[in-house]
Amino acid sequence: MTEENTLDLNNPALYINRELSLLEFNWRVLQQALDTNVPLLERLNYLCISSTNLDEFFEVRVAGLIQQIEIGDPYIESDQITAQECLKLINQRAHELVEEQYRVLNEVLLPELEKESIQVLPRSQWTDEHNAWLKNYFQEEILPILSPMGLDSAHPFPRLLNKSLNFIVSLVGKDAFGRDRGYAILQAPRALPRVIQLPAEMHAEGEYKFVFLSSIIHAFAEDLFFGMKIKGCFQFRVTRNSDLAIDTEETSDLLATIADELTQRNYGDEVRLEIAHNCPEDMVEFLRNECAMERDNVYLVNGPVNLSRIQTVCSLVDRPDLKFRPFTQGRPSGLTLDVDIFDALRKQDMLLHHPYQSFTPIIDMIRQAAADTSVLAIKQTLYRTGAKSPIVDALVSAAQAGKEVTVVVELRARFDEEANVALASRLQEAGAHVVYGIVGYKTHAKMLLILRRENGKLRRYVHLGTGNYHRSTSRIYTDYGLLTSDKQIGEDVNNLFIQLTSLGKIPQMHKLLHAPFTLHEGLLAKIEKEIESAKAGKPARIIVKVNAVVEQEMIQAFYRASMAGVKVDLIVRGICCLKPGVEGLSDNIQVRSIIGRFLEHTRVFYFENQGSPEIWAGSADLMKRNLLRRVETCFPIESKKLRNRILDDLEIYLSDNSQAWILNADGRYHRVEKEDDAPSISAQTTLLEQMAKSF
Repeated sequence: MTEENTLDLNNPALYINRELSLLEFNWRVLQQALDTNVPLLERLNYLCISSTNLDEFFEVRVAGLIQQIEIGDPYIESDQITAQECLKLINQRAHELVEEQYRVLNEVLLPELEKESIQVLPRSQWTDEHNAWLKNYFQEEILPILSPMGLDSAHPFPRLLNKSLNFIVSLVGKDAFGRDRGYAILQAPRALPRVIQLPAEMHAEGEYKFVFLSSIIHAFAEDLFFGMKIKGCFQFRVTRNSDLAIDTEETSDLLATIADELTQRNYGDEVRLEIAHNCPEDMVEFLRNECAMERDNVYLVNGPVNLSRIQTVCSLVDRPDLKFRPFTQGRPSGLTLDVDIFDALRKQDMLLHHPYQSFTPIIDMIRQAAADTSVLAIKQTLYRTGAKSPIVDALVSAAQAGKEVTVVVELRARFDEEANVALASRLQEAGAHVVYGIVGYKTHAKMLLILRRENGKLRRYVHLGTGNYHRSTSRIYTDYGLLTSDKQIGEDVNNLFIQLTSLGKIPQMHKLLHAPFTLHEGLLAKIEKEIESAKAGKPARIIVKVNAVVEQEMIQAFYRASMAGVKVDLIVRGICCLKPGVEGLSDNIQVRSIIGRFLEHTRVFYFENQGSPEIWAGSADLMKRNLLRRVETCFPIESKKLRNRILDDLEIYLSDNSQAWILNADGRYHRVEKEDDAPSISAQTTLLEQMAKSF
């Protein structure tokens, strides 16, 4: 009996916990703040990103675990640990991560910023001039907006806004009604800036001086409590469950239901409590009890509780030498500014690689279609587009020009629900047909279809992408986009749109794989083919670049491939539940993560295919939700030239020795160290240089 047959691939010990893996991604992001090769203000930005990521982790992942425990729903992941045990492990690692965040801020970044004449002034360093200006600022700009709340039986502890900045104030003395006061709560409205820049005349030219809003409120809080003395004033913040609870089977109007649910998002159940580290224990316990918070979920922090708000400093400081150098996005030679896109696509397929290449050709494509009398219809999916979207502008223009415009808007794109409700309403008002996908299945596919009458016949032009139709993120997320007029791909995409709108059964696809129907089994079949090749002594290799590897059957397929001798390279930005490098199981698997200037977002699959390589790109990660509970597309790259280009890109990522991290079997990562005589290779820098020339 072979070793492959004796191994139980369902053994929980063969898998890394997904929640802990996500925390490790945030840890890798935080390490960028310590990288002296990164410009200083960008390092500060990475610190803020790690904080924002951690906020979302608590709002969604931790909140979900707590909810599962409360309702008795078992937490079922490949590693099989219980929800209670998972929370314990999360708390341990999250506390380590938070401690490191504030150490990096206080001991590394703030001192280095001060060397560059960028200073956040603590109260101990305020001069008389600073104090006078800030006192006036408080009186004029802050005090009129604040509403302090003394706590008593008529004024119970308030329900605090999610992630809002608050202060607990300990008071001594009697109020206006002769009563002794204890505690008061002060909420800082979100309209107030969290970082205030001191005017230029108060410091030397070229210097930047800032003060935290929390410092100003601490300094002058007594002005809010006339006749009483403040014994202590300490900032705190509550993080709440922010996942929308919507029963899509029970609602008759998804748009109205989501719009209504959004108003409650900021008041979900408490999941984390952050308090200033110098807050007395009795006040900590008071806040903990009022927020019904376990002690493990209380974080005492040495700095602003709303750490991500420091990101404002990056935008206020005009120091290009402390930021990433600006870059010019390239554009394929066949898609110059004045080109007829439809004519270009009749000649050949085009591949865009964002952010190295511009997102503009996609916008131009819709704008040309809107103005083209030969274009009859435009169909598109929208998952995330941004509040002010040129894509939506172009679709509105097309609808107003009399085109048949059909848009599948995913209203449940997490944290973009409000923007999507607004754009759906705007498109409907312009005369577009707007549908909201399929109940129970998020529409995550990235598809654009344009139908044009040419020589008496209809011809379809298609864009398929790995990322969203979002111009802003296309400058910071890496993604591929295929532009083609291929007849069979056009028919496949058209059939997918018909299914999304009619809810009927879909005919067999010519070329595309699509979830939740054929993508999962299609990828498994391609891995199996590589296994058969390796067993037959033929060349076999798999390269996968995705954001996450979680789904158990896919991981088991990679394990079987490794045991059969297939070389498997996984380039995984975030979560990876597979354990690489385990003897007899995953010796032939390496997992690397690239963390750099751009967020790695491309989903690409390479299969050796017995010497006839296949490359597929798509919208899905290797997660159960993507493969089995979403509408996703995966499309072949059939042009040999474009296949070779993507393979070259993948090899550059596999050669990266500057921004690459390697996953260990214990779930932790180590950074790739460049050998002394080896040239320094950064995949993102290399691609930026290559693509900038592609005009």
